[in-house]
Amino acid sequence: MKQLTKMFVLIFATSFALIYLASYLNKSEGYAGDNTLTIYNWGDYIDPELITRFEEESGLKVIYQTFDSNEAMMTKIKQGGTTFDISIPSEYAIEKMKDEDLLLPIDHSLIPNLQYIDQRFLDLSFDEGNEYSIPYFWGTVGIVFHPDLVGDLTFESWDDLWDEQLKNSIFLLDGAREVIGMGLNSLGYSLNDTNEAHLQEAIEKLSELTPNVKAIVGDEIKMLMAGEEAAAALVWSGDAAEIMWENEALDYIVPEEGSNLWFDNMVIPKTSRNIDGAHQFINFMLDPEIAAQNTEYVGYSTPNAAALELLDEEISSDERFYPDEELTERLEVYENLGPRMLSHYNDLFLEFKMHRK
Repeated sequence: MKQLTKMFVLIFATSFALIYLASYLNKSEGYAGDNTLTIYNWGDYIDPELITRFEEESGLKVIYQTFDSNEAMMTKIKQGGTTFDISIPSEYAIEKMKDEDLLLPIDHSLIPNLQYIDQRFLDLSFDEGNEYSIPYFWGTVGIVFHPDLVGDLTFESWDDLWDEQLKNSIFLLDGAREVIGMGLNSLGYSLNDTNEAHLQEAIEKLSELTPNVKAIVGDEIKMLMAGEEAAAALVWSGDAAEIMWENEALDYIVPEEGSNLWFDNMVIPKTSRNIDGAHQFINFMLDPEIAAQNTEYVGYSTPNAAALELLDEEISSDERFYPDEELTERLEVYENLGPRMLSHYNDLFLEFKMHRK
């Protein structure tokens, strides 16, 4: 009997320990509560000092996780195994997440600092009235290059990337929409084109680029370009700004045929367990002083008009990163093409990458 009692006690103690351990792991993996805030963001996309400052001012403990693509982020949120209070997707992903009922509406009365956002970046087509999203950063896709390594090429046209003098001298960022969009734009088509003939034409033209492509890479593209490991690269504007900060010899341009104008916004996933804390964080990040500090750290363009006034004029007046209206009219926002077409884009991009090998 004593043996049986001991066994039951042991089973009870073990079960209790496992429950406690599961609870602890859930919290560390993003299961937020009243005293924690779980944030899901792109890599290297916030000044770490601001997380510490938010924790000190709010009394909340921040659990911070990162993703490397909108698709990976959406998949993890949809699976629901990990709960997140804040995420920062791009515009087409926000539209898709709305359609799939993955987001909570935002209470604007809890975000007084929304007044500082430039009106140009509010009430956009992917989230009219900003019911589910609040602007974080914006930018373009273009070419960062080393003038001394590209001869007389100016990259005013995408076609310069195909020049034979750039053999094995180009990096491409690892993104289907960006690379295929570049191919479509170079042919005069929309980067949201779904015409199969146009898509095949773009892939055929991209296959002709492969002798010039040194590698298709992720975040390491910043370090590689700053170290002059290639002559030119397809990059997001914020990465270009960071590269040029490290190596002042480089330059950045958006080709005249047009390109992508993107927006990353803060959202509250439906999995949130700290909705009040999520609103606190959004309002904190919209404070002009905070937004200016974050802009200086990250290097992307801020939609915060009051923060822009606090930045050094050398930054705020740089039309490469704050383009004029003439250029922005030639730029396009990525549209949500639907799961079937997005899958097709990914398949085409994989086909292009395999063609290189």
